Amino acid sequence: MSNDKPKINLDKLKTYSISKRMCKVKYEDFAKPPSKGAAFSDFYNSLPKILAGTDFKAVVEAIVSSRSNKKPVVFMMGAHVIKCGLNPVIIELMKKKVITAISLNGAGAIHDFEIALIGRTSEDVPGALEDGSFGMAKETALYINGALEEAVEKDMGAGQAIAEVIKDEKLPFRNYSLLYNALKENVLSTVHIAIGTDIIHQHPSFNASAAGEASLKDFHSLIEEVAALGDGGVVLNIGSSVILPEIFLKAINVARNLGYKVKDFTAVNFDMIQHYRPYQNVVARPVKSGGKGYNIIGHHEILLPLLGQAVIEKI
Repeated sequence: MSNDKPKINLDKLKTYSISKRMCKVKYEDFAKPPSKGAAFSDFYNSLPKILAGTDFKAVVEAIVSSRSNKKPVVFMMGAHVIKCGLNPVIIELMKKKVITAISLNGAGAIHDFEIALIGRTSEDVPGALEDGSFGMAKETALYINGALEEAVEKDMGAGQAIAEVIKDEKLPFRNYSLLYNALKENVLSTVHIAIGTDIIHQHPSFNASAAGEASLKDFHSLIEEVAALGDGGVVLNIGSSVILPEIFLKAINVARNLGYKVKDFTAVNFDMIQHYRPYQNVVARPVKSGGKGYNIIGHHEILLPLLGQAVIEKI
């Protein structure tokens, strides 16, 4: 075995001037220092032009542009958005004609309804699970399951049907409800139900056929909204890790299959942790043929008020 190892002479290393090097971070892009009493616009403009600081501003600009050009702005939201107390932010964006459609999973509709009914929601699951009382509140099941049956009778989607019940029953906290305000503001609301996942499915009042039919009608309505996203629309998935990303992927596929040119739009995922489906089914795959995708990770209760205020300041 040879002992002729190469001899390393660091004096012969090739170097170059740092002035010729490409740098990804520049002092001009740094955050501005905080100042007492600054306006929100000062704070917004102080964010660093780096990573999520740049992406967040791009999302705001996309939403504002979409509103100006009368393109869809679709907010798909998991139940956690409601449980974080963010309904007033979403409602204000509906009132300002920013959001054109909201899509919830079944749990989102349940929490939204309970807020309208009693101003409270989100039970203690571990404690209730011990004695089998989890999800057994009778009013929630009777009202929503009844609404789903009415949806079929009146040829409505699940979102509209639940909103109509909230309105007709004059529920005391209805002004805090996303579905009720969507009805008031003529914003499309859709609810996408996976049978067996929600507390109301445990009750004898649940009619799976009605739930499926009402949810399917909402799926078709969402496809029509998604078909118009091309050339400047925006879709956001906020806190749904499986259901709504899967629904959106199928909606965009059907729209394209029918000949709609759904490209050159903005797709955004806001969540508290990284998930496979929201990234692939919202941010990456749908905009591969044209458009921009953004994945911004952080707490809903901080990110969404920031987003709402930034958009309101710009419109």
